[in-house]
Amino acid sequence: MVTLFDASKKPARHPEKAHRPDNEILRKPDWIRVKAPGTKVFKETQKTIRDNDIVTVCSEAACPNIGECFDKKHASFMIMGEICTRACAFCNVATGKPYPLDKNEPKNVANGVAKLGLNHVVITSVDRDDLNDGGAEHFVDVVEAIREKCPDTTIELLTPDFLKKEGALEKVVAAKPDVFNHNLETVPSNYLSICPGSRYFYSIRLLQRVKELDPNMFTKSGIMVGLGETRNEVLQLMDDLRSANVDFLTIGQYLAPSRKHHPVKNFVTPEEFKAYETIAYSKGFLLVSSSPLTRSSHHAGDDFEKLRMARLAKLS
Repeated sequence: MVTLFDASKKPARHPEKAHRPDNEILRKPDWIRVKAPGTKVFKETQKTIRDNDIVTVCSEAACPNIGECFDKKHASFMIMGEICTRACAFCNVATGKPYPLDKNEPKNVANGVAKLGLNHVVITSVDRDDLNDGGAEHFVDVVEAIREKCPDTTIELLTPDFLKKEGALEKVVAAKPDVFNHNLETVPSNYLSICPGSRYFYSIRLLQRVKELDPNMFTKSGIMVGLGETRNEVLQLMDDLRSANVDFLTIGQYLAPSRKHHPVKNFVTPEEFKAYETIAYSKGFLLVSSSPLTRSSHHAGDDFEKLRMARLAKLS
C-alpha cells in the first residue's frame, strides 16, 4: 500500500490552541500604531536573512517593530529551528516536535551578522526541552562562529531557562556573551496560565547564578504588561530581579498574536510605563526601557552602549 503525503497540509502552528474559543481582540490605542514595513532596505534585509537560511524572532514572534528594525538592517536571530517544545499562551512561535539541529547554523548566523554589518547582535532560541543540554552547546557554537567571523561584534544571548538541564547555564556563561538575557515574561501569578512550562523562581535563580559565575557580565530580563497583572505585582517583580543583581529591565505592552492566544486584558498608558521606568531606576537598575512598543531586543545595540556608560558612571 502506498501512502501519499499532501505537502500542502501543514501541521497547525499552535495545535494546543486550535480548539480554544476565540478571544475578543481589543482595539489598539493610538500609541500602539506602527508603520507598515516595505521599504527598499527592509526588503534587502529580508533577502539577506532568507539567503543565509536564518530564522529571526522578529518574524516568528510577529514583533510590531520589525519594519523599523529591518529598515535599519537590524535583526534578532532565532537559533535551533522555528518549532518550540513549549506552548506559552502569549507566544506566536510554532509549537510541536522540533527538527534535529542544523550543524551549518552557526556558520550561517555568523555570515548573516557579517553581511548585515551588525555591531551588536541578539541571539535567541526556541525552547529545546528535547535536547540533553537544552541547546547550550549550540549557543556556544554560534557565539564562537560570530567571534571568528566578526570579532568586533558584541553578542547578547536571550536564552530559555534550561530547566532540568544540569550544567547547561555554565556552558553558556563560559562562552562570555557581552549580555546574558533571560525574560521572566510576566508576574508569578500568571505563570500557570501564561507560561505553564516555566518556573518563575527558577528563572530568578538562573539570572542570579549568572552573576555568581561572572560578576562582570551584564544581565537583562523583560516582561509584558497587559496580561492582568497588578501594579504591586510588577513592583515586587522588580525587587525580585534586583535581588538577583539584574542590570537591565525591559517592560512592554502585550499584544495578542491571534484570537486563540491569551487575550489582552488592558492597554497600559505611556504615562504608566514612564512611572514604571522611574520606579525601576529608583530600585537600582542600571538601565530601564519601559514603553508600549518596548521589546527585549529592540534598540539592543544602542542600549548596550548605554549599559556600559551607566556602569562606568556608577563606578566613578
